[in-house]
Amino acid sequence: MPADVGPVFGNIGTKERLNRFSLRNKKNVQGQWQLYCLVYNREKLANYGHLAAS
Repeated sequence: MPADVGPVFGNIGTKERLNRFSLRNKKNVQGQWQLYCLVYNREKLANYGHLAAS
């Protein structure tokens, strides 16, 4: 069953206030997007990581 990724984009857009990229070319935008995803995943691990380890 595929996962619903809509909430992830919504959370990054509202919580992190990413409504546009501050960089220009595709390589830089991909790097900026990866940093936002890294922060999002890091926060998920910090908040819910203990549940997965149980």
